[in-house]
Amino acid sequence: MSEVKIAMMGGEGTGKSESIYNKHLCLEGKQLNLVIYDPCSQSQKAKISLTSELHWADGFVIVYDISDRSSFAFAKALIYRIREPQTSHCKRAIEPAVLLVGNKQDLCHVREVGCEEGQKLALDNRCQFCELSAAEQSLEVEMMFIKIIKDILTNFKVKEKRRPSGSKSVAKLINNVFGKRRKSV
Repeated sequence: MSEVKIAMMGGEGTGKSESIYNKHLCLEGKQLNLVIYDPCSQSQKAKISLTSELHWADGFVIVYDISDRSSFAFAKALIYRIREPQTSHCKRAIEPAVLLVGNKQDLCHVREVGCEEGQKLALDNRCQFCELSAAEQSLEVEMMFIKIIKDILTNFKVKEKRRPSGSKSVAKLINNVFGKRRKSV
């Protein structure tokens, strides 16, 4: 059974609360253990430090409130932090899947962030995008998670293809250093 780990990130007031969710599900014939880490909403004034999440998560759901421009700015900073070139202590073979979510679509009458802005941010940073109301659209929330899980599973497949087995890579290294194998005498 594969394990898929998703970190949900966003500023204060975006409709999140600290929790860890575990769910077993079957998607496209595969049994999965889904672990969603929803850290306590971070203060937008606090320094963005995602070191533990970058090491832990296979993908990220970045949430902002469409009626709060500062939450969108914070979401943008989170995405930049996730997408920045990785430091030597946190290299990834594959770029993590990221889904940008504009939440509280039910508050369109006090909208501060246009849908086009969210779409552009997502496009510019190789993220998927959706806008919804988590309070009113449970089916859309479910589809949002299926979308990011599929991206993560695609990344797993790419990662498996790129990773040679240990013995083959050691054999290649020895051959490169010492030439072709010779029979022992």
